[in-house]
Amino acid sequence: MASSPNAVVDGDMEREAQKNYWMEYSKDLTVEAMMLDSRASELDQEERPEILSMLPPYKGKSVLELGAGIGRFTGELAKEAGHVLALDFIDSVIKKNESLNGHYKNTSFMCADVTCPNLPIKADSLDMIFSNWLLMYLSDKEVEKLAERMVKWLKVGGYIFFRESCFHQSGDTKRKINPTHYREPRFYTKVFKECHTYDDQGNSFELSLITCKCISAYVKSKRNQNQICWIWQKVKSDNDRGFQRFLDNVQYKSNGILRYERVFGAGYVSTGGLETTKEFVAKLELKPGQKVLDVGCGIGGGDFYMAENFDVNVVGIDLSINMVSFAMERAIGRKCSVEFEVADCTKKTYPDNTFDVIYSRDTILHIQDKPSLFKTFFKWLKPGGMVLITDYCKKPGTPSEFFAAYIKQRGYDLHDIEAYGQMLKNAGFSKVIAEDRTNQFVEVLQRELDAVEKDKEEFIRDFSQEDYDEIVNGWKSKLKRSSSSVGEQRWGLFIATKEMN
Repeated sequence: MASSPNAVVDGDMEREAQKNYWMEYSKDLTVEAMMLDSRASELDQEERPEILSMLPPYKGKSVLELGAGIGRFTGELAKEAGHVLALDFIDSVIKKNESLNGHYKNTSFMCADVTCPNLPIKADSLDMIFSNWLLMYLSDKEVEKLAERMVKWLKVGGYIFFRESCFHQSGDTKRKINPTHYREPRFYTKVFKECHTYDDQGNSFELSLITCKCISAYVKSKRNQNQICWIWQKVKSDNDRGFQRFLDNVQYKSNGILRYERVFGAGYVSTGGLETTKEFVAKLELKPGQKVLDVGCGIGGGDFYMAENFDVNVVGIDLSINMVSFAMERAIGRKCSVEFEVADCTKKTYPDNTFDVIYSRDTILHIQDKPSLFKTFFKWLKPGGMVLITDYCKKPGTPSEFFAAYIKQRGYDLHDIEAYGQMLKNAGFSKVIAEDRTNQFVEVLQRELDAVEKDKEEFIRDFSQEDYDEIVNGWKSKLKRSSSSVGEQRWGLFIATKEMN
């Protein structure tokens, strides 16, 4: 289908506006000019090592750097890569890059616009594509077209890293005009998630999201969560990414998240919302400056509560892309030290002794190998650090056929409360508290159900009759499984300490 003439004109105008913008702000060819920030040198010292530490291994690999600028990352990439092609569309900028990094014999430089359809890059030729602040200078259509081409350029198993300013401007440089597109992160996630390409045999390939996260340097220095990066990997379309797909396409679709939030309260998708959060966080005795890891952070309500009320630094991770997208959006303008990342807690790595607190609400029921996870938590905690977990559990003994079928259908791994506490002890924790909070769970469920039923008409108006029925029936089923007459589903609260050395 041919493009309309207007689309071509609009595209030409977009490119001209962006070129004029960067001609204006690249006269000095300094890091301050490139980052459009008076604190650029200070920020660069923090964020450049952070970004490089996130990249997948690229030693001896073929790397394409798009929007390379004056080479802030070009020389770093060249130290490891087999070959780096640095590309930028401003001639003076790429020449400056070459003057700084041309001594790397494995690096070549090209002045070209990434939107040009005739770039001399072969399909399936690259191991990694790297860009730092590029897509926000392209129109929506240009981003979509470039994403498709990037997937074709990559080898199977290759990676794309990109970082963008979302929502609003970060740098403090005053600008007469600013044609930058400060998009919501979900735009980029959707565009790249929907990319497909085919080989000569008709095999289909797509991008698998490895991570999406805030840049910590900006959170720490500016309380700014709008600097966001993504890492994608090119995979065959039939690769199994089952659980993440289940979360985002079934259990936690965007509408489903908002539906849960209506029940639990603004910012929350876990039992009791703000009420139980206040109660449990109080047990942690948080102190300003402490570092908290929230495993299964959802849409971030508990993280904002901790950061804003106790002046702690919170890292929230969740496997659901949709959850983290909402959390990032809710973070904008809050000016607290909270950052979010799409990550699998069973695969994520942190240095030993990183966190003062690890916090998790009704998430670890999804994890099959809890003993290994708790040993990992123990290593991540500083001496004297605490872990607080609430989780679904089961009563001792063999579950009924009905409850066993429910556990299997959900893919849960449930234990009785005493056994759960013992796993924490076996991982090295001391002062282990393992409390049966099922009565509280039932009370909260009943209050939540009553509120939904009371506001039935408004709930249906905002969502649908089907959504209402699913919530009501789901809550009634949970009440039945947890009530004293059946009592198979339990709710546990677990608190444990890593002893001081």
